[in-house]
Order: sequence, then structure tokens, then C-alpha cells
Amino acid sequence: MTPAIFGLSGLTLSADERAFFADADPAGYILFGRNVESREQLRALTDALRTIHGREKLLITIDQEGGRVARLKPPVWSAFPAGAPFDRLFEIAPASAIEAARANAEALGAELAEVGISCTHAPVLDVRQAGAHGVIGDRAYGFEPLRVAAIGRAVLDGLARAGVVGTVKHMPGHGRTTVDTHKAMPTVTASEAELESDLAPFRALNQALIGMTGHLLFTAWDRDNPATLSPFVIGEVIRRRIGFDGLLLTDDLDMDALSGTVPERAERAIAAGCDIALNCWADMDDMVGICERLPALGEAGAARLEHALAGVGVTNRTDDSAALAAKRDALLALVEPVERRA
Repeated sequence: MTPAIFGLSGLTLSADERAFFADADPAGYILFGRNVESREQLRALTDALRTIHGREKLLITIDQEGGRVARLKPPVWSAFPAGAPFDRLFEIAPASAIEAARANAEALGAELAEVGISCTHAPVLDVRQAGAHGVIGDRAYGFEPLRVAAIGRAVLDGLARAGVVGTVKHMPGHGRTTVDTHKAMPTVTASEAELESDLAPFRALNQALIGMTGHLLFTAWDRDNPATLSPFVIGEVIRRRIGFDGLLLTDDLDMDALSGTVPERAERAIAAGCDIALNCWADMDDMVGICERLPALGEAGAARLEHALAGVGVTNRTDDSAALAAKRDALLALVEPVERRA
């Protein structure tokens, strides 16, 4: 198995993709708007991926956080709020905010499960910082680490009830970024003591099944390599100090925060200690190059992947999606009407 997650080019698999994926046997896939047209079409696409591999529990992922980060959009799919409204509700009613986040995540997870998606790259556990770049912004669950962790835990629980696994991101923390990592690499100069607050939500949720790195350079830890490519950040900070032993994915390797070719980036990320290289854009040359450079997924990574997928498709639903959304909306209405939500 190739330790990579690959993107797809369109609404259906091309003949070249079918042949390549059968041979490469990637650990999983990621879907984008270009892969989405209708519920029936998307279910057929995810079924086709499972058929290639001959296994029902396959890591098929998507960035479906809610708010501005949503690949499945109305009117075909429901609209879900970003992180900020749950933070505002937590300010006046913590228990209600946690219940609203859990109900929202369960409803979101149910929509994903219906079309064969097994994982969403949420919750965002980055602690929001005043004056930082808006790439995280309202995606975060607030400025206070323990509040972020509490809401994030509820999101993981809600997704799991729907039989979908979540991804905590972006380790070891993206809240201090000064630039958008899609365009450039941020340098974070905060001290180790200051960075403790960034680590806190990830440490509180270190039993999460899947995590994702961020492409930021932290001078307190490694002056030469961004977190995704840093053996020290991955081995010492993420694995030891945070205590995370789940499946560790890179953020998208195509981002301009990183240098070198995409296959070179993948090779460096796996060598640094990431389990899985995430390559989103379905460029066949890049995917072939990644397969040529990467070793097979090791025993530890394979065990983490199997553990992460164990609960996929196992539901413990508390209510139907309409009732869950109604519960969320009633709770969020305590602080703001629907039309003002981020």
C-alpha cells in the first residue's frame, strides 16, 4: 500500500485512474467540488473506489468543516455553520454549545456516510490568535484552548455517531499564521512557553484517530523545516509532547508553503515521520512520482489506518438529520439568528 491520499480528476474515474489506483493501492482518497454533482453520482464514485480495492472500509476523505470550507454545498447538500457560532454560544452556555456542536457534526456525518465518504478533515483545533491571517479565522472554535478542545471533542463524537471519522488539524497549531499556507510559508517566532497554548487542544484530544500537520515553520523547534517536514516537530512535539499516536496525514503537499517537487515533498514528509502524504490535485505525473519515491506503508502506519477505519460505517445515531439540525439551530439561536452565522 502506498502511504498517500490522492485526488480524483472528475465526476467519474477515468480508465487511466482505475488502472493506476489498482496498481498503486493508495491508502485513501480526497474529494473536491470537481468530483461532486449529485448524491447518486457521488455514491457511485465512492462505490467505484471501494470496488477497485475490494474492501468496504476505505479512507475516502473530504474537507467538509462547515462555513466557507465545504465541498458539498446547497442546494443538493445542507449548509453547516463554521466554528465561530459555537464559540459565541459557549460564552454564555457551554453545555448548550457542546450539544449544538455534537448535533451539527452528527448531521454532517450522516450526509457524508450516505454518499460513501468515511472521513472529514475536521475539527479545526487551531487556537485563534488576534491579528493572525484570516485563513483560519472563523473556522476556529475560539481563542481559548480548553474551549477549542471541548467543542472539538463534541465534533469528533458527533461524527463517530454517524459512522464517520474526524481529523484533528493542523498540528502542532495553525492559529498564529501570518500568511495563507496555500501561497507562502509562515514563520512563527513564538517561544516554546507561548506555544503551549497552541498544543493544548491537541494534547486534550490526543486519542483522536487521525490528525493532520500544518505547513508552518516554528523557530522555537526547527529553524530550517516546516512542521510537515520536520523530524523534530513530528517526533518530539506531535508524537511525544502532544502524545498523539493516531494516523498522521500531511496537509496538502501542493501548497506553496513547501518547496521542491510534489514527489520530493512527499518523500521528505514520510521520512520526517508522517504516516500519509496528502496530494489533492489528481496530477498523474505527481501521483506516479510519489509512488516511485515512497516506501510501502509500514506496520505502524498500517495499524493506525486500520484502527482509524474500525468505526467507519458503525452508527450510533441519536436522531434523524432534520431533528439534529433543528436542535443545533434552536441552541445557536440563543446568541444569533441563522442569517448572521459564519
